[in-house]
Amino acid sequence: MSKRPVSLKTLAQALNVSISTVSRALRNHPDIGPELTQRVQQLAQELHYSPNPLAMGLLKNATRIIGVIVPALVTHFFASIISGIESVAIEHGYYIVIRCSYESFEKEQECLANLLQLRVEGIIMCLSQETRTYAHFDPLLAAGTPLVFFDRVCRPTEVPTVVVDNQAAACRITRHFVAQGRRRIAHIAGPAALNISRERVAGYREGLATEGLAFDAQLLVSSDLSAESATAATQQLLALPEPPDAIFGVNDTTAFAAMKEIRRQGLRIPADVALVGFTDEYHATVVEPMLTSVMHPTFEMGRTAALLFLEQTKGNVPPRQVVLATQLVVRESSL
Repeated sequence: MSKRPVSLKTLAQALNVSISTVSRALRNHPDIGPELTQRVQQLAQELHYSPNPLAMGLLKNATRIIGVIVPALVTHFFASIISGIESVAIEHGYYIVIRCSYESFEKEQECLANLLQLRVEGIIMCLSQETRTYAHFDPLLAAGTPLVFFDRVCRPTEVPTVVVDNQAAACRITRHFVAQGRRRIAHIAGPAALNISRERVAGYREGLATEGLAFDAQLLVSSDLSAESATAATQQLLALPEPPDAIFGVNDTTAFAAMKEIRRQGLRIPADVALVGFTDEYHATVVEPMLTSVMHPTFEMGRTAALLFLEQTKGNVPPRQVVLATQLVVRESSL
């Protein structure tokens, strides 16, 4: 059987003093004599006592724990954002607890409830692709619990948010294709419920209009952000009587799946079909040809989300949206 952690109560019983006396002695409080202080601290060292931050936080009604909810854990994208959040948390004496919604609305609600039961001070999160209603956030807003959204966001007039310039980036991609001589430019979009999908579609259409190209509804298809869905979308596009000569994927996962299907059909990248992704995952530089993609400032997004969270802990701070700039990293897949 494993031993229970050494607590203040353990030390107090061993020394036949009160818990409050032990607590004050460990903090070198002047009300406790030097001899007793030394005995308490020596025993604490011998028994390897360490404070329980959660218990201490509960006593002060401030656990200094931030709940973080992400739709996936196995991507560099979310791992980098979590690293950014944690870097700020550590600087300010906070801990983070991470939960994953696995792109499920039901699981997102469960994650939120579980974290609140853990008495986290607030939540930093990215919406699942299934999330279409937002009533589960109402109790947090009513209670004044700090809440911050990043990347996939909602209710920006009520909740602080961190996003990137999705529309401008998508417009830049479309115009890049045109500059390479492409005219049949397709876009594999994400779920329409997500702000990132709507904004990137808007940028795609803006780019077409800016370059004097007519929008063709056949060249805009949707996916659920999975590789399987992106493969089906690519097959649909390549089966058109006039297939596209360029494809813009809503994210890199979509673009990688499209790349695989284009090759399976015996077509060349970029000679037959140029390709661009979004988020610039590490794998963009190890595939052949290397993938042109939009560099998403993930670590900075995480840090900014955490700083917005800290603003909220000060109370009565109006919510604001921070829009981070992106960069189109041009590689062989679109040249």
